[in-house]
Amino acid sequence: MKRLLCSVVVMAVVAACGGQGAGTMTSVPVPSGWEERLLEHRAERDQSFRYGSDTPLLPEDRLSFEGLEYWDPDPKYRLVGPLQVHEQREQFEIPTTTGKMRPCERYGQVTFELDGGTFKLQVYRLLDSGSDPGLFLPFIDKTTGRETYPAGRYIDLEGETGGVYVLDFNGAYNPLCAYGAPEEYVCPVTPPENRLDVRIEAGERGYKKG
Repeated sequence: MKRLLCSVVVMAVVAACGGQGAGTMTSVPVPSGWEERLLEHRAERDQSFRYGSDTPLLPEDRLSFEGLEYWDPDPKYRLVGPLQVHEQREQFEIPTTTGKMRPCERYGQVTFELDGGTFKLQVYRLLDSGSDPGLFLPFIDKTTGRETYPAGRYIDLEGETGGVYVLDFNGAYNPLCAYGAPEEYVCPVTPPENRLDVRIEAGERGYKKG
């Protein structure tokens, strides 16, 4: 019954968006098992950070690593709706934490409702990420530099072109340069246009050494 209800809600979102990329993302009932999968993903990430060969942690920090810190899962931060693709996709260079510039494209934007307000975030593509660069969505909010990493956090936007996308802030994560060796990673700094005037109390908090 829960899966059927969720499917009906998503179909309603698609209908409201008109199928043309116009519309607003909204919070809808989460699918069955959503919280369990989220917690499982976090546990797997902790394992990868401590034991993986490609961990961003410094060698001296791995033994004392007890896991990343997160806000508790909150369904209100899982938003569903369209991605509005820009007709003219401006290309520019985005600064990084090492000072190097990376070629970037302003691909589209998402508009969403949260706590009674309406917000927009630009969606980018990093043009040096292969022949088919994926979508890149960094953001800054009122927790940035206090409880979360000063350069902003990243979030994966999931969906299919022309269809419904899922923007789940519960999956927000820090750039790899946040964990002790910033000189080894060329992490894009969040552009000022993706600054949210609200607290996003979801996803990963700032990294603290054990």
